[in-house]
Amino acid sequence: MKKKTKHRDIGIDAKPPKETCEDLKCPWHGQLPVRGKIIQGNVVSSRAQKTAVIEKTYFHYIPKFERYERRHSRISAYNPVCIAAKEGDVVRIAECRPISKTKHFVVIEKV
Repeated sequence: MKKKTKHRDIGIDAKPPKETCEDLKCPWHGQLPVRGKIIQGNVVSSRAQKTAVIEKTYFHYIPKFERYERRHSRISAYNPVCIAAKEGDVVRIAECRPISKTKHFVVIEKV
C-alpha cells in the first residue's frame, strides 16, 4: 500500500520541507514546475518578501597568467513560506518559469 504524502514529487532528489503551505508558487505544495539548472549557494539577503538572494562563487581561468580568479554571481530566487531560508543558510535552487522580472529560480531545500 502506498503511503500518502503531503507534498508532490518534483522530480529532483531533494528533501521535502517538514512544514506545509498553501502557496501556489511552491514547488512542493503548489503547482510550480521545476526544470533545468540546479545551483547551490549561500543566502546573502532575505529581506524582500518571499525572495532570497543567493550568491554562487566560482573560479574563472585567466589564460594570460595561467591562474584562476575568484568570481561570484547573485541570483534572485523565490523563497516559499514552508522553506523560509534566512541569511547565512546554504540552499539549493532550481530553475523554473519566470516568476517576476528578476526571479527565474525557486528555493527547493536547505542543505
